[in-house]
Amino acid sequence: MFFQVKPIKLKHTVSLRLVLILFFLIIGLAPMLIQNKIMLGTYRQNQIDARIQDIQNQCSILSNKMTRGGYLVNEPRDTLLDNEMSVKADMFNGRIVIVNKNFRIVSDTFSLSLGKLNVSEEVIRCFNGENSSKYNSDKNYAALTIPVYSNSEDKVIDGVMIVTASTEDLLTRLSSVSEKGSFLHLMIFSILAILVVLLVKLLMNPFKELQWKLKRVEEGNLDEELSSNAYTETRQITESISKTLKKLKAVDQSREEFVSNVSHELKTPITSIRVLADSLMSMDDVPVELYREFMTDISDEIDRESKIIDDLLALVRMDKTAGAELNIAQVNVNGLLELILKRLRPIAGKRNVELTFESIREVTADVDEVKLSLALNNLVENAIKYNEEGGWVRVTLDADHKFFYVKVADSGIGISEEFQEHIFERFYRVDKARSRETGGTGLGLAITKNIILMHQGAIRLSSKEGEGTTFTVRIPLTYIP
Repeated sequence: MFFQVKPIKLKHTVSLRLVLILFFLIIGLAPMLIQNKIMLGTYRQNQIDARIQDIQNQCSILSNKMTRGGYLVNEPRDTLLDNEMSVKADMFNGRIVIVNKNFRIVSDTFSLSLGKLNVSEEVIRCFNGENSSKYNSDKNYAALTIPVYSNSEDKVIDGVMIVTASTEDLLTRLSSVSEKGSFLHLMIFSILAILVVLLVKLLMNPFKELQWKLKRVEEGNLDEELSSNAYTETRQITESISKTLKKLKAVDQSREEFVSNVSHELKTPITSIRVLADSLMSMDDVPVELYREFMTDISDEIDRESKIIDDLLALVRMDKTAGAELNIAQVNVNGLLELILKRLRPIAGKRNVELTFESIREVTADVDEVKLSLALNNLVENAIKYNEEGGWVRVTLDADHKFFYVKVADSGIGISEEFQEHIFERFYRVDKARSRETGGTGLGLAITKNIILMHQGAIRLSSKEGEGTTFTVRIPLTYIP
């Protein structure tokens, strides 16, 4: 026993192990990298703000000294203040320029602009009492304007101190700190990667075990135990696979039984014909009456063989087309059932079976009239054939806004519960001897179920042994391909 399963070719498949490793690494590293980025940015800004504040404080002190010493009004300039101004400019790695109230530069630590005019917006705003402090992040320097008063009492602005200070040294130190942090991150990443790989390996072990078991199934060991309860997912997967394998084995067994039944059913009429023919050939001077009787029996067996072949071909066609051959049209189901019952009343009359039809409402539906007629005919004919002498068969038609329902109930022999799940299998008979007596092939209910499924419907069986059987068919009023 084996099943040949075509492999599914998947393009660009990705290993679950790799996905989990990447996922855990991202989950572990992303917060750390984001936090590091935020912390470094905040630390950098804080250092720059602190540097600017320190420059502003020290230059404000220098401005106060200039105010007290009358730096802008006394000639010559105070050399001590000039020296202090140069020292502070060197300390800030920048430049200090003093502009008087005439917008002329009177002091420059670089000695490049003495005597020149500076009528910039910042200088004008500072003379108006509005200090400015700006930082150029592209060129990494800060520019400040600080007023220089004529005296400490009147608070009259007599000049403006323009300070430019570089932050290159500060950023160099920050870069060094960042490099050390990157080295620390690399170490953390390495440790995290090792832990993630070990964790993923541990998590994947149940799936690896399941894969190994499936490999054994693939090699033909269909009885391999596939239970894996490590995770809910693995348990659900193994349960689904086990159910699938069980169904596959049942299908394979059903196929073997079907082939055996087909062989048997086709061989039986041929054997009967052969026996009858051999009997005729072995007898001399056969009476016409006996000859006619034998030929009648041979004709009946040929008809039986033909019916079996026709039913088999019908099943094969339905299996292949899966509904593609349905000739859907609007059909009056009430009239269809009345026609079926009219054809079957002579059979019911021979067995003294009362055949009644109850139509609760008029029903028009999208169906294949020929195929549905065959399915419903099989149900009603079986209800008549497998009934008691003097029994009854009731056919009921009803509908709602979506489906119509056909119920075929009888007072017949009923079907034992142990046989009900097999009743729609091909060539399955509860009472084989009686089935052959009534001319059944064992394919009628299989054909009926296939036709109903082709109409996107369903069929349900309710029966008790000795109390009769009820088949309920449900089919949509509108067929949607």
